[in-house]
Parts: sequence; C-alpha cells; structure tokens
Amino acid sequence: MAQALVTAVLIALVGLATTVVFGLRGTDISRHISFGIFSTMVALLAHSMMMFYLIGKGKAVKDAMAEHNVAGDYYRRIGAARKPVFSIGILAMAVTMITAIMGASVDTGILPPMVHAMIAYAAVAANLAALKTEITALAESSRVVDEVNRLVGQ
Repeated sequence: MAQALVTAVLIALVGLATTVVFGLRGTDISRHISFGIFSTMVALLAHSMMMFYLIGKGKAVKDAMAEHNVAGDYYRRIGAARKPVFSIGILAMAVTMITAIMGASVDTGILPPMVHAMIAYAAVAANLAALKTEITALAESSRVVDEVNRLVGQ
C-alpha cells in the first residue's frame, strides 16, 4: 500500500511539472488545463490517502501494544514520524488547489499569468517537499511496525 501511495504522489508531481511546462510554452492551453485539473485531483487524493494510511498505521500499533501488553514508546514514535506529513501535506494540497483556482482567473483575464505561474512553482516545490517527508514517515513507521511485530511474535 505504501508503494502505491508513493507512486500516486509521484504521478501527481510529474503531472504538475508537465502542466507547468505546458503553461510556460503557452501553445496548448487546453492540454495545460486538462493536465492541471487531473494532476490537482491526483495530488489531493494521494496526499489525503497518505495521511489516512499513517493514521491507520498508528492505530494498528496502538491496538497491538494494548492487546499484547507491549510497553515502549512505539506509538509516540509513529506519531512523531507522521506529524510533519500533516503540515506539509496540507500545505501542498492548499497551494495546489489555489494554483488550480487561480488558473481559472487567468483564463478569464482577471489575474496576470505571472501570479499563477509563481504559485504553480510553489505548488510543485511543496509537493516535492511533501513527497520527501512522506517517504521518511513511511520508512520510520515501517521500522516501528516491524519492531512491534517482532515483540508480539508475528
């Protein structure tokens, strides 16, 4: 499941970067809009599913610790690993949505394209930072789950 989530975030990131390239070229606006909408939806889905997955991992560790009377700081460690994912993930989703919404303002002539472009660059950067943070959190949560599984004998 973790690999599928990382793949989805990568697809969204590649889609957003491709959308930026189409926007910079300015020759195929309909493709820029289509890629932008699709990539935005994939990014929102991927980041939110990543958060839910990490919440589920934490709950599974907490339940296993309670069921098998395991002492330790495993639940706290998973919480610490997933905490940065929520802040950067929400930021990436917000900037990506703002970029998409402002794109409609550019299309109608209300907003200059440069403003939309600058926010689009921020969206790509935020999604890249979120991907790095999510991979780190997934790796740490997997280590914690492996330790708990060894302790409970699974």
